[in-house]
Amino acid sequence: DRVMLAASVGLIAFSVFTLASASRDEIPGQPLYFATRQGLYALIGVALMIAISRIEYSRLRGARISIYAAMIGLIAAVLLLGTAVRGSHRWIELADFRFQPAEFAKVLLCVSLAAIVFERIHRPFGLRQTLTLLSLGLAPAALVFLQPDLGSGLVLVVVTLAVLFCAGIPWQHFAAIAAVAASLAGAVLALGPPVGIDVLHGYQEDRLTSFLHPSDDPADASYQVNQSVIAVGSGERTGRGGEATQTDLLFLPERHTDFVFAAIGERFGFLGAALVVCLYALLLWRGLRVMRLSRSFYGTLLAGGIVSMLGFQIVVNVGMNLGMMPVTGVTLPLMSYGGSSVLATFL
Repeated sequence: DRVMLAASVGLIAFSVFTLASASRDEIPGQPLYFATRQGLYALIGVALMIAISRIEYSRLRGARISIYAAMIGLIAAVLLLGTAVRGSHRWIELADFRFQPAEFAKVLLCVSLAAIVFERIHRPFGLRQTLTLLSLGLAPAALVFLQPDLGSGLVLVVVTLAVLFCAGIPWQHFAAIAAVAASLAGAVLALGPPVGIDVLHGYQEDRLTSFLHPSDDPADASYQVNQSVIAVGSGERTGRGGEATQTDLLFLPERHTDFVFAAIGERFGFLGAALVVCLYALLLWRGLRVMRLSRSFYGTLLAGGIVSMLGFQIVVNVGMNLGMMPVTGVTLPLMSYGGSSVLATFL
């Protein structure tokens, strides 16, 4: 799909260009550190994309159990062998590359869960079967939550629900599951703290409360979001270019990862941010077209899971940068710096 290829290459090219200007002061003495590595990840990612496109995707159905087991094993390995960064075990150090299994788990879950659902599609969808399929999707999400990685865990939940929705699960099942989940979540949040069980870590609670009350703690819990909103607003229509003070003076945190969209908004203004959003809209449109034109129902389920994976990350990350959603650490596909995210997205 040449249009999809153009959109994805355009996004990664914009990412490299943005990182070259927005993160030049991040590593002393290495102004192009992030841009160079992102460019290398892009080249490897495109090569992998071309290689995987030569494989008939229906063959993946036969390896669904192996793919699912490999995904669970990768996530579990992080809890045993992972490197702790800022209190989270999300990465495995491999020489000069920091490998994040949760990023690849998103793709592997799309492939394996779609295949498992497809194999059972001819059976009547009773509530027990729905719960079985739901548990298969939520198991890796639970392991990711334990790292803790709230953002990636939510992406896995969304992928699971999207695949089941595309499979035609009765809406009554979704309603019943949502009601039970909401009741359990409310009970745990209400009864957990008095008995010493904290479902959310302290910083996660701060992120949620700061989203609801951004002006209560502007120097600490709300700092990231406030600086991001200031950066986006100061870009106005055409951006500040080389005078992007929020980025250049290091007021904007994580400007090369979680808040790269805010760096784009400040440096290139509304026009630059709108261009990025249009490229994402083009990518998602072509994904939906693939879903509609797929030759098999397995392809439809697979494409539905991937489109939901990308769409959820885009909406949450951009909303987070604009102060419309709480900070969850969800990356912006093909824009945020990170080898695992770039490679998984191209795959």
